[in-house]
Amino acid sequence: MIGYDVKKMIKENLASVRERIVRAAERAGRDPNAVKLIVVTKEADIEAVREAIAAGVTDIGENRVKEALLKRQALDLHLVNWHMIGHLQSKKVHDAVSLFSFIHSVDSLKLAYIITKEAEKQGKSQDILIEVNVSGEESKFGIKPEGLEKFLEEARSLKHFNILGLMTMAPFAQDPESARPCFKKLKELALRHSLKELSMGMTQDFEVAVEEGATMVRVGSAIFKK
Repeated sequence: MIGYDVKKMIKENLASVRERIVRAAERAGRDPNAVKLIVVTKEADIEAVREAIAAGVTDIGENRVKEALLKRQALDLHLVNWHMIGHLQSKKVHDAVSLFSFIHSVDSLKLAYIITKEAEKQGKSQDILIEVNVSGEESKFGIKPEGLEKFLEEARSLKHFNILGLMTMAPFAQDPESARPCFKKLKELALRHSLKELSMGMTQDFEVAVEEGATMVRVGSAIFKK
């Protein structure tokens, strides 16, 4: 059983993160309700995730399909929406389509075709985001910004493949402001291609992401760590 102190910590941390989202949205003249908090659970155990759900969390983000499957076995899948936010391997697509409401990390046409084929088999229209490497870091996955238009020309014709927006990961830095140019660039790309959803911002920089137009922020350690 999870201790009272941990329960209290998770509840208080969630309240703090939600309040920070509200303040960031208000600073930018945005509706705070337009920003969805996706709670990243890769460092949280089952009981901690269950406590977060009890505190009102409706969207869970996982980096790995295997970890999400283990959590699904212990949690009521229908209580929350599951988001795949990590790199997705082709061999994991069957389970990913079965489990996740949203796949944030589509980074190639090859993967897009595999997802489409699997979604058709499962009788599902898979909501996805295209991962764009706006930072240019070689260590990060994602389509290059200059390749996005060509990707969309082909991917938008796919059935069972519902492109709703873009995702990116800014370089990790102590100063959240250093992420702002990445977030600005992703928003510009989304506007150019008439895409609504923007998944950007993590624990260290989600407030800047909200100010720059994020509709989804992916926050984990700010909720599950003291």
